[in-house]
Amino acid sequence: MIYEATENRSQTETQRSWISLAWLFLLLVATYAPILWSMGGSWFDENADMGHGFLVPIIAGYMISCDWNSFTRLKDNGSRWGFALLLWAAVQSVVASLGAWTFLSRTAFLLSLFGILITLKGFAAIRTLAYPLGLLFLMVPPPTFVYERITFPLQILASILAANFLELLGFSVLREGNILEMVGQRLSVVEACSGIRSLITLSFFALVYNYFFVRRLRMRIALLLLLVPVVILGNSFRIVLTGVVGHYNHDLAHGLFHSMSGYVIAILSGAMYIAMHQLFERVSRSK
Repeated sequence: MIYEATENRSQTETQRSWISLAWLFLLLVATYAPILWSMGGSWFDENADMGHGFLVPIIAGYMISCDWNSFTRLKDNGSRWGFALLLWAAVQSVVASLGAWTFLSRTAFLLSLFGILITLKGFAAIRTLAYPLGLLFLMVPPPTFVYERITFPLQILASILAANFLELLGFSVLREGNILEMVGQRLSVVEACSGIRSLITLSFFALVYNYFFVRRLRMRIALLLLLVPVVILGNSFRIVLTGVVGHYNHDLAHGLFHSMSGYVIAILSGAMYIAMHQLFERVSRSK
């Protein structure tokens, strides 16, 4: 009888814990509704390079469901540091809204989510759900200054590689910064052609792929590091392809062909990422 009473009490406390967690999450979503709505709009903005954004919470939610049994077994060892993090996120959200700092206001939502989990379940909840919770940051567009710092070097690097490849193919190319002068045409490697969109989207793809198919930490890190040169080379190949096609048919090198080539190169880069993983696995087994 004592055992049954203790078990019933434990189940009741667990149910109360989950009810509290659900209500706090709904309250959090309602509080940050304008910020979340604005962030959702950026996912469908062609200039934001965040076309994958709507998939992030869906896949992260699925990852959490995969780890749900481990999460439910956690004891209610809440920490006061979680409440402190909630206060920090609230202050950050207010200051960011006053200063129109969208990145800080959007990340405040994630910090509040972490704060709720730590308050109710302790830091063990963050460790258990670290991967999907960390993945949620990829649904937030990066700050403008970080975007600009990354985009311009990628533009220059893509221009240099494309110019060299075109010269190897026998085309006469004069490069001035991110401008490629060819006979009868000029190629301008603008921000949209820098490869930043492919890099952000494929980074999300790589992290999701690593979670489900790559078990070893070293392998995950090595593949993520190799993703950068794969994206750069793929984007350079796209510029070269545009230059070659434009040399024979100027109109064909723009518009639909140019847009579709970006999607094709992104798919090929993703396939290359999977191929590298399979190759590394075979080499590892052979050793």
